[in-house]
Amino acid sequence: MNFGIDRLVADRELRRPLAGRRVALLAHPASVTSRLQHSLDALAGLDGVRLSAAFGPQHGLRGDKQDNMVESPDFTDPIHGIPVFSLYGAVRRPTAAMLDSFDVLLVDLQDLGCRIYTFITTLRYVIEEAARAGKSVWVLDRPNPVGRPVEGLTLRAGWESFVGAGALPMRHGLTLGELGRWFIASGRLDVDYQVVPMTGWDPASAPGHGWPLGARTWVNPSPNAPNVYMARCYPGTVMFEGTTLSEGRGTTRPLELFGAPDVDTGRLLATMQELAPEWLAGCTLRRCWFEPTFHKHAGQLCAGLQVHVEDARYDHEAFRPWRLVALALKALRRLQPDYPLWRDFPYEYETGRLAIDLINGSALLREWVDDPGAAPGDLDAQARADEAAWREARAPFLLYP
Repeated sequence: MNFGIDRLVADRELRRPLAGRRVALLAHPASVTSRLQHSLDALAGLDGVRLSAAFGPQHGLRGDKQDNMVESPDFTDPIHGIPVFSLYGAVRRPTAAMLDSFDVLLVDLQDLGCRIYTFITTLRYVIEEAARAGKSVWVLDRPNPVGRPVEGLTLRAGWESFVGAGALPMRHGLTLGELGRWFIASGRLDVDYQVVPMTGWDPASAPGHGWPLGARTWVNPSPNAPNVYMARCYPGTVMFEGTTLSEGRGTTRPLELFGAPDVDTGRLLATMQELAPEWLAGCTLRRCWFEPTFHKHAGQLCAGLQVHVEDARYDHEAFRPWRLVALALKALRRLQPDYPLWRDFPYEYETGRLAIDLINGSALLREWVDDPGAAPGDLDAQARADEAAWREARAPFLLYP
């Protein structure tokens, strides 16, 4: 199969409309060709492409910022001599001066298929600013590595944030190019927007179910996204960022495991199985121990559970990571009603609202966890309605069978 960058590099006709125009690239470390050449270098070597600037999202163009909420500075690329602007530093949206540096912005970002992943918010912001400034945006499309499944509550009005780009469920099932089409329609934007689509992407095929395992190398799109298995878990395990439990940052399997020093994982797992055994389908949970080297509970031995989605027992259609983690939170609240579960801290520069609510796009998940009378079926009914509505809403924007 070919990603958008590969097609643009190989096909002179595809890039003919770029001739005579100043071209900028929004990219990160996973922005590579099939030969693992970074897209910036690949474009710089093409006849007829005049690179004038580059942009980096959260974690930077080079991916050098390990933790969340660590800003990247602007700099001058030492090889190509062009300015590299940070969209996760002093600003989140390109400024007028940044927009003046190009005529066409190429976006080549590997997404994880989850609403909270900030690269999709950056895409929305650059499309909106390009519309105001009369600039063109081309998305060089890449796979949604977790494929087409849809899961989770839809973000409610008023809960938009840098981790909430719009009224999407947690697992949206779109590629970045398709998301751009939805952003434009939902925002009623007038912008010159194009997608250079992939060829040969089959999100239904095993074993990758979205990512072409064995055909393309996985490069971390952010420092704590080391493999496709993390991507599968992420729409659920990212919720631990809003809790006092470790999501595995500071270990070699971040966002595939979770825990804390004071959690009885045996009782936790038994309670999860008692409350909603069907929400454990598609994966294997293994009790484990880990000691984070940084972040929450650094240097402390944590009892945890690892979510295994990398073997033959993995069932792509049955696995529901958002429900799985919601169930873990509910079980812990039942076992320890006074457990200090919700972490209160500035999250993505938002204050006055709990991180768990920003992550979920409303207070509904947290209120369900904290309500001793609320059952799994109550949350499931809300989510199923949102998921059905989103499947219908996204249909016009799909580019691939």
